[in-house]
Amino acid sequence: MAVPLYMDVHVSEPVTEQLRRRGVDVVTAIENGSRRWSDDQLLERARVPGRVVFTQDIGFKALAEQWQAEGRPFAGLAFAHQLGATIGELVRDLELIALGTEPHEWAGKIVYLPL
Repeated sequence: MAVPLYMDVHVSEPVTEQLRRRGVDVVTAIENGSRRWSDDQLLERARVPGRVVFTQDIGFKALAEQWQAEGRPFAGLAFAHQLGATIGELVRDLELIALGTEPHEWAGKIVYLPL
């Protein structure tokens, strides 16, 4: 079973578009009507359907680390610094995550990109 992704509002559209062209199940916070939601709300919203969140927002990463330390459940988080990876690297790594892993492997995990 593939891992569905949830893109934070800070993720550039070309990343999402390229992933969709490769058959990855991707929903964005903007499409989901969650553009103005807090990071807490987004992390919870993604947890319910088991979507791994991808963000480039360091504050969002800090929140996930807090949840992890507190033992609060979330579906997983992939983080890349805004200057730390190219669009191509992000697409490659997120495609690998989505199509090469299972949702249960991500529960409560944080991974830093590029891999």
